[in-house]
Amino acid sequence: MSSYIDDITISKPVLEMLTVANEYCYFIQNVSNKTVNDVLEFIYRMGPLLYLKGSLIPEVTVQNPEANERFVTAEEWENTFYVLREKMGTKDEFWMIDPQYINENEPIKASLAENLTDIYQDMEDFIMLYQKNTLAARENAVNECRNLFATHWGYRITTMMPKIHHLLHESEQEPPAFLQSWDNL
Repeated sequence: MSSYIDDITISKPVLEMLTVANEYCYFIQNVSNKTVNDVLEFIYRMGPLLYLKGSLIPEVTVQNPEANERFVTAEEWENTFYVLREKMGTKDEFWMIDPQYINENEPIKASLAENLTDIYQDMEDFIMLYQKNTLAARENAVNECRNLFATHWGYRITTMMPKIHHLLHESEQEPPAFLQSWDNL
Protein backbone atom coordinates (compact mmCIF):
# COMPACT_ATOMS: atom_id res chain seq x y z
CA MET A 1 0.00 0.00 0.00
CA SER A 2 1.36 3.40 -0.91
CA SER A 3 1.90 6.10 1.65
CA TYR A 4 -0.33 9.15 1.87
CA ILE A 5 2.43 11.30 0.35
CA ASP A 6 2.70 9.02 -2.69
CA ASP A 7 -1.07 8.71 -3.18
CA ILE A 8 -1.66 9.70 -6.83
CA THR A 9 -5.39 10.09 -6.15
CA ILE A 10 -4.65 13.27 -4.22
CA SER A 11 -2.08 14.63 -6.68
CA LYS A 12 -2.30 18.17 -8.04
CA PRO A 13 -3.79 17.15 -11.44
CA VAL A 14 -6.56 15.18 -9.72
CA LEU A 15 -7.40 17.96 -7.27
CA GLU A 16 -7.44 20.51 -10.09
CA MET A 17 -9.75 18.23 -12.10
CA LEU A 18 -12.05 18.00 -9.08
CA THR A 19 -12.12 21.77 -8.74
CA VAL A 20 -13.02 22.33 -12.39
CA ALA A 21 -15.57 19.48 -12.35
CA ASN A 22 -17.19 20.99 -9.26
CA GLU A 23 -17.47 24.41 -10.93
CA TYR A 24 -19.04 22.82 -13.99
CA CYS A 25 -21.55 20.81 -11.97
CA TYR A 26 -22.49 23.79 -9.80
CA PHE A 27 -23.19 25.87 -12.89
CA ILE A 28 -25.28 23.15 -14.57
CA GLN A 29 -27.25 22.55 -11.36
CA ASN A 30 -28.12 26.26 -11.31
CA VAL A 31 -28.61 26.72 -15.06
CA SER A 32 -32.31 27.57 -14.73
CA ASN A 33 -31.22 30.97 -13.34
CA LYS A 34 -28.98 31.67 -16.36
CA THR A 35 -29.55 33.11 -19.80
CA VAL A 36 -28.64 31.27 -22.99
CA ASN A 37 -25.73 33.65 -23.41
CA ASP A 38 -24.56 32.91 -19.84
CA VAL A 39 -24.53 29.20 -20.69
CA LEU A 40 -22.67 29.73 -23.97
CA GLU A 41 -20.09 32.04 -22.36
CA PHE A 42 -19.54 29.60 -19.47
CA ILE A 43 -19.05 26.58 -21.75
CA TYR A 44 -16.89 28.65 -24.11
CA ARG A 45 -14.43 29.12 -21.24
CA MET A 46 -15.05 25.99 -19.16
CA GLY A 47 -15.03 23.46 -22.03
CA PRO A 48 -11.36 23.92 -22.95
CA LEU A 49 -10.39 24.01 -19.26
CA LEU A 50 -12.26 20.76 -18.57
CA TYR A 51 -10.59 19.20 -21.60
CA LEU A 52 -7.13 20.34 -20.51
CA LYS A 53 -7.59 19.10 -16.94
CA GLY A 54 -9.03 15.81 -18.23
CA SER A 55 -6.00 15.29 -20.44
CA LEU A 56 -3.75 15.61 -17.38
CA ILE A 57 -5.47 13.02 -15.19
CA PRO A 58 -2.86 10.46 -14.18
CA GLU A 59 -3.23 6.76 -14.82
CA VAL A 60 -4.28 4.95 -11.66
CA THR A 61 -4.13 1.25 -10.93
CA VAL A 62 -7.43 0.27 -9.33
CA GLN A 63 -7.04 -2.25 -6.53
CA ASN A 64 -10.78 -2.79 -5.89
CA PRO A 65 -12.85 -2.28 -9.07
CA GLU A 66 -15.99 -3.32 -7.19
CA ALA A 67 -15.83 0.03 -5.36
CA ASN A 68 -16.80 1.84 -8.57
CA GLU A 69 -20.25 3.46 -8.52
CA ARG A 70 -22.45 5.75 -10.57
CA PHE A 71 -24.67 8.28 -8.84
CA VAL A 72 -26.61 10.34 -11.38
CA THR A 73 -29.89 8.53 -12.01
CA ALA A 74 -31.71 8.38 -15.34
CA GLU A 75 -34.35 10.70 -13.89
CA GLU A 76 -31.75 13.27 -12.82
CA TRP A 77 -30.14 13.06 -16.26
CA GLU A 78 -33.48 13.63 -17.99
CA ASN A 79 -34.41 16.55 -15.74
CA THR A 80 -31.06 18.23 -16.40
CA PHE A 81 -31.33 17.55 -20.12
CA TYR A 82 -34.83 19.03 -20.41
CA VAL A 83 -33.87 22.18 -18.49
CA LEU A 84 -30.86 22.66 -20.78
CA ARG A 85 -32.81 21.85 -23.95
CA GLU A 86 -35.50 24.37 -23.04
CA LYS A 87 -32.83 26.94 -22.16
CA MET A 88 -30.98 26.45 -25.46
CA GLY A 89 -34.15 26.53 -27.57
CA THR A 90 -33.43 26.78 -31.29
CA LYS A 91 -29.70 26.98 -30.62
CA ASP A 92 -29.56 23.44 -29.23
CA GLU A 93 -29.18 21.33 -32.35
CA PHE A 94 -26.20 21.27 -34.68
CA TRP A 95 -24.64 19.06 -37.34
CA MET A 96 -21.30 17.35 -36.85
CA ILE A 97 -19.08 14.73 -38.39
CA ASP A 98 -18.49 11.93 -35.90
CA PRO A 99 -15.53 9.63 -36.67
CA GLN A 100 -16.78 7.19 -34.00
CA TYR A 101 -19.52 6.04 -36.37
CA ILE A 102 -19.22 3.75 -39.40
CA ASN A 103 -20.19 6.48 -41.88
CA GLU A 104 -17.72 8.97 -40.50
CA ASN A 105 -18.08 11.40 -43.40
CA GLU A 106 -21.83 11.88 -43.07
CA PRO A 107 -23.05 14.62 -40.76
CA ILE A 108 -25.26 13.63 -37.83
CA LYS A 109 -27.52 15.83 -35.74
CA ALA A 110 -26.25 16.57 -32.23
CA SER A 111 -27.58 18.45 -29.23
CA LEU A 112 -25.75 20.90 -26.98
CA ALA A 113 -28.13 19.98 -24.15
CA GLU A 114 -27.38 16.29 -24.53
CA ASN A 115 -23.62 16.86 -24.63
CA LEU A 116 -23.72 19.20 -21.63
CA THR A 117 -25.83 16.72 -19.67
CA ASP A 118 -23.56 13.80 -20.53
CA ILE A 119 -20.56 15.80 -19.32
CA TYR A 120 -22.48 16.77 -16.18
CA GLN A 121 -23.27 13.11 -15.43
CA ASP A 122 -19.63 12.07 -15.76
CA MET A 123 -18.38 14.99 -13.65
CA GLU A 124 -21.00 14.57 -10.92
CA ASP A 125 -20.32 10.82 -10.70
CA PHE A 126 -16.58 11.57 -10.46
CA ILE A 127 -17.10 14.07 -7.64
CA MET A 128 -19.57 11.91 -5.69
CA LEU A 129 -17.40 8.79 -5.83
CA TYR A 130 -14.26 10.72 -4.96
CA GLN A 131 -16.00 12.27 -1.94
CA LYS A 132 -16.52 8.85 -0.40
CA ASN A 133 -12.91 9.46 0.64
CA THR A 134 -11.60 5.92 0.72
CA LEU A 135 -8.59 4.95 -1.31
CA ALA A 136 -10.65 2.44 -3.29
CA ALA A 137 -13.31 5.04 -4.11
CA ARG A 138 -10.73 7.66 -5.09
CA GLU A 139 -8.85 5.19 -7.30
CA ASN A 140 -12.05 4.21 -9.08
CA ALA A 141 -13.18 7.83 -9.41
CA VAL A 142 -9.90 8.93 -10.98
CA ASN A 143 -9.66 5.87 -13.21
CA GLU A 144 -13.26 6.19 -14.41
CA CYS A 145 -12.87 9.93 -15.04
CA ARG A 146 -9.73 9.26 -17.09
CA ASN A 147 -11.42 6.47 -19.07
CA LEU A 148 -14.56 8.50 -19.70
CA PHE A 149 -12.45 11.46 -20.80
CA ALA A 150 -10.96 9.27 -23.53
CA THR A 151 -14.23 7.66 -24.60
CA HIS A 152 -17.05 10.00 -23.67
CA TRP A 153 -16.93 13.48 -22.16
CA GLY A 154 -13.65 14.66 -23.68
CA TYR A 155 -15.04 13.90 -27.09
CA ARG A 156 -18.31 15.68 -26.27
CA ILE A 157 -16.40 18.87 -25.49
CA THR A 158 -14.55 18.82 -28.80
CA THR A 159 -17.73 18.30 -30.84
CA MET A 160 -19.71 21.16 -29.34
CA MET A 161 -17.02 23.86 -29.14
CA PRO A 162 -17.25 24.90 -32.83
CA LYS A 163 -21.02 25.39 -32.47
CA ILE A 164 -20.61 27.41 -29.27
CA HIS A 165 -17.88 29.52 -30.87
CA HIS A 166 -20.14 30.18 -33.85
CA LEU A 167 -23.14 31.12 -31.68
CA LEU A 168 -21.09 33.57 -29.64
CA HIS A 169 -19.39 35.20 -32.62
CA GLU A 170 -21.89 34.91 -35.48
CA SER A 171 -22.80 38.62 -35.31
CA GLU A 172 -19.13 39.60 -35.51
CA GLN A 173 -18.36 37.59 -38.59
CA GLU A 174 -17.52 39.55 -41.68
CA PRO A 175 -16.26 38.28 -44.98
CA PRO A 176 -12.47 38.15 -45.21
CA ALA A 177 -10.82 41.40 -46.34
CA PHE A 178 -9.92 40.01 -49.77
CA LEU A 179 -13.62 39.30 -50.42
CA GLN A 180 -14.66 42.75 -49.21
CA SER A 181 -12.33 44.32 -51.77
CA TRP A 182 -14.30 42.56 -54.56
CA ASP A 183 -17.39 44.53 -53.52
CA ASN A 184 -15.58 47.80 -54.26
CA LEU A 185 -14.73 46.91 -57.85
